[in-house]
Amino acid sequence: MSENNQNVELLERNLVLLLNKLEENHHALQSLSQQLEESKLMQSKISDENFTLKKANASLEMANSLLGSNKSNTKTKNKIKALIEQVEGCMIQLQNTA
Repeated sequence: MSENNQNVELLERNLVLLLNKLEENHHALQSLSQQLEESKLMQSKISDENFTLKKANASLEMANSLLGSNKSNTKTKNKIKALIEQVEGCMIQLQNTA
């Protein structure tokens, strides 16, 4: 019987250890879940702020182009140049087919 009592005590100790580990894991899981929710909330706020800043940047770029800033002038000139080159290419193709 002594051996059975030792086995029972060993099982009880192991069971207590497992239950303690389960409780630790449960607390860790709760903590990680809370951190995940906080991270999701922070990501959402950052995403909203990023969207707002992009809108503001686009508005500022438009205002700069209306005011005639050098950057927008260069951009516009490059776009016009590219369009002219496309039109010239089309004209050459039309002349070759005619």
